[in-house]
Amino acid sequence: MNDYQINTKCVQAGYTPGNGEPRQIPIIQSTTFKYDTSEEMGKLFDLEASGYFYTRLQNPTNDYVAAKIAALEGGTAAMLTSSGQAANFYALFNICECGSHIVASSSIYGGTFNLISVTMAKMGISATFVSPDCSEEELNAAFRDNTRAVFGETIANPALTVLDIEKFARAAHSHGVPLIVDNTFPTPVNCRPIEWGADIVTHSTTKYMDGHGAAVGGCIVDGGKFDWMAHAHKYPGLCTPDESYHGVTYAEKFGKEGAFISKCTSQLMRDLGSIQSPQNAFILNLGLESLHVRMPRHVENGQAVAEFLANQPQVEYVSYPGLPSNPYYDLAQKYMGNGGCGVVSFCLKGGRIAAEKFLKNLKLAAIETHVADARTCCLNPATSTHRQMTEEQLLTAGVPAGLVRISCGLEDKNDLIADLKQALEAI
Repeated sequence: MNDYQINTKCVQAGYTPGNGEPRQIPIIQSTTFKYDTSEEMGKLFDLEASGYFYTRLQNPTNDYVAAKIAALEGGTAAMLTSSGQAANFYALFNICECGSHIVASSSIYGGTFNLISVTMAKMGISATFVSPDCSEEELNAAFRDNTRAVFGETIANPALTVLDIEKFARAAHSHGVPLIVDNTFPTPVNCRPIEWGADIVTHSTTKYMDGHGAAVGGCIVDGGKFDWMAHAHKYPGLCTPDESYHGVTYAEKFGKEGAFISKCTSQLMRDLGSIQSPQNAFILNLGLESLHVRMPRHVENGQAVAEFLANQPQVEYVSYPGLPSNPYYDLAQKYMGNGGCGVVSFCLKGGRIAAEKFLKNLKLAAIETHVADARTCCLNPATSTHRQMTEEQLLTAGVPAGLVRISCGLEDKNDLIADLKQALEAI
């Protein structure tokens, strides 16, 4: 399947039916699996054989879909989670523990910012946030002896800053740690961070991958290139025997290609259980089959809306990396030559009050705590997804009070622009 183009992988990767088997991925809606002997099941628990014994850890439907996403991203292994937040938490916690430190871009989704700065801090894991625009010297200065991961978003939600993946990868690797990149907005159709040096890629599959607002989910993809054993003292969970799982040393048994996901499944999914349901995985796969067709339309609509908003007197500024005037235009062209996504952020001159009036007068676009859907939706992050952040934190994250995030769906772009025009005139 690696020889095929990504359009073909969207449709075909991950599952190949045998003679007389279902053409569509089957939904294995079962909590458990039957075996003839305890010896056979024992081999599964010892990681000596492949198979399934309990859906909290793994399920065939999930694995088919995870394999497709791994193929799309160019990774070696993947696992589905119950949400994108679970994917980011698992990806970080799989290699961090009490006393560890994370370097993260400050321009990330508010929920992920809170996860790292508040929830993981309560677990004894500290973090230093750096601007995505920082110099290499400033970035390197953020590292400590206990740094275990670097985290960023390809296109940040909702600030729409573009991560310089190669710069962050260079810094991470020079300090002997992996780069984890959330690639939710571009999807692998428009950007594959592993090709630019990222080691682990995460997704909220709830967004463009599903694309229809039908199923919450997440995914972690391992690029299979980071040499854990070369930095064994930093990653004892991967490079020393796991006494909670028969003394297996993941990096030795599964190598660079499989150690990260094997540990994440055998340890974190076993203990925390944030599995994606097989039904949701099936729905996700239906979305993946058309991802390569939908993304160009999202980008086309996003570009048209951004160009329209940039010329409106009520708009203070527009953030969309597809605009030549955008400070991230060159990075977007480098990493996402076919366009990034259909999400546009813009700030209204009247601040929070203007944003509320604008949203109230929309007719086609709906106010939703969602993004990257077939249907266009809007929200004011300062009063919704990012409302837990202080004014100072909002500004640091690029989310002023008057910012509106619009996710352009698959409707006709002329209808979208007409709706925005009348709502702006009502302010």
